[in-house]
Amino acid sequence: MTQHTLTSQESYNPNHLLDVLIEKLNLKNDAALCRALEVAPPVISKIRHRSLPVGASMLIRMHEVSQMSVRELRDLMGDRRTKYRLSNVQGKPKPATSSSGAINTAS
Repeated sequence: MTQHTLTSQESYNPNHLLDVLIEKLNLKNDAALCRALEVAPPVISKIRHRSLPVGASMLIRMHEVSQMSVRELRDLMGDRRTKYRLSNVQGKPKPATSSSGAINTAS
């Protein structure tokens, strides 16, 4: 997502999600949250400043650590979508190419 997309969603608030996680896990600050989630501190900082969206892998990690459902976590940050759109390229296999260019079928 782009910066414009993240800030244009009025109800999107990843800070609320991070604050609730800190409170639920009895942590002191973002640095302690980073250690609990096993992510680098810039990741949490970028999420707080809305330059990085909370991705699927981060949601799964938050779920594993907090025992909260992914739906609850998404609700806390204001993501109430029920369906997701995939681009035309996502999920499609890459075309096969040979390394030598031509396949030799003669024996």
